[in-house]
Amino acid sequence: MIKIGIVGGTGYTGVELLRLLATHPQADLRVITSRAEAGRPVSDLYPNLRGHVDLAFSEPDGASLAGCDLVFFSTPNGTAMKLVPELLDAGVKVIDLAADFRIQDADLWSQWYGMAHDCPQLLAEAVYGLPELNRERIKTARLVANPGCYPTAAALGFLPLVEQGVIAPDSLVADCKSGVSGAGRGANAAMLMGEVGESFKAYGVAGHRHLPEIRQTLSWVSDQPIGLTFVPHLLPMIRGIHATLYGRLTADVDLQALFEQRYTDEPFVDVMPAGSHPETRSVRGVNTCRIAVHRPQGGDTVVVLSVIDNLTKGAAGQAVHNMNLMFGLAEDTGLGQVALLP
Repeated sequence: MIKIGIVGGTGYTGVELLRLLATHPQADLRVITSRAEAGRPVSDLYPNLRGHVDLAFSEPDGASLAGCDLVFFSTPNGTAMKLVPELLDAGVKVIDLAADFRIQDADLWSQWYGMAHDCPQLLAEAVYGLPELNRERIKTARLVANPGCYPTAAALGFLPLVEQGVIAPDSLVADCKSGVSGAGRGANAAMLMGEVGESFKAYGVAGHRHLPEIRQTLSWVSDQPIGLTFVPHLLPMIRGIHATLYGRLTADVDLQALFEQRYTDEPFVDVMPAGSHPETRSVRGVNTCRIAVHRPQGGDTVVVLSVIDNLTKGAAGQAVHNMNLMFGLAEDTGLGQVALLP
């Protein structure tokens, strides 16, 4: 059994992580921290976990966390980097679901996140936790940076095309939409149902924090600079991301075969039949990315449709996948759920 601690278990990503770990056959939940909810039973805050998680939230404590084999950070950006060095020194493995270790350039990270990085010396060691790209490095990692939700959907859609050099990498477009849970659980008037219901809008057009993360991921598999326009949108739904991705083809290629071959052995990427249009509801609550690829009117534009659940494949599910890799378990352990319909 893997002794597990979770720092920051009260947000939407935290409760999704608890939902998955509660039925994971190798997970032994030991510590779930929250300063605001310390002493309160987890199932009191999240009644769906009643009968599955018997722990109470506790104050963050270095000694109790050091007794774990693995600690997940489901905290605001800037929290994990203050505590991770001590845990690594104690021999604890770490998966950070926030953004503290995703960007390898400390100055670039500070530019986008508005604070100095507390442990830039760990950025080169941190492994970006996209299993479909970094599987072998994740297996031996002691620090994994879990990808963001938009970057997961966008990267998986673009990767086969960029890897094979069949699209112009300097003019990529990612038109992405997310449900409101992507904004977190904190009180925010702009996220009230009366504000977002029956409405649809773009945001962060001038620049979004996930832009450098997507660009960095694609640059790892490209021999040319990546030029990307990324525009996120807010949808009046709770969970899900739909990424519509555009590129200009530079080679005549069987796109369906390209995607099917790239992901044929990937347990959590479903390349749908030609002509398909994946729906966000088809991945609700599961660690799956469904992808369809199109070439409208047979022209030189490729359109990739990529859908995930932002809380599962875009966060907690991917973190559990990374845990499985780090501890030598079958990759789908604890991740065999079927999506919820309707």
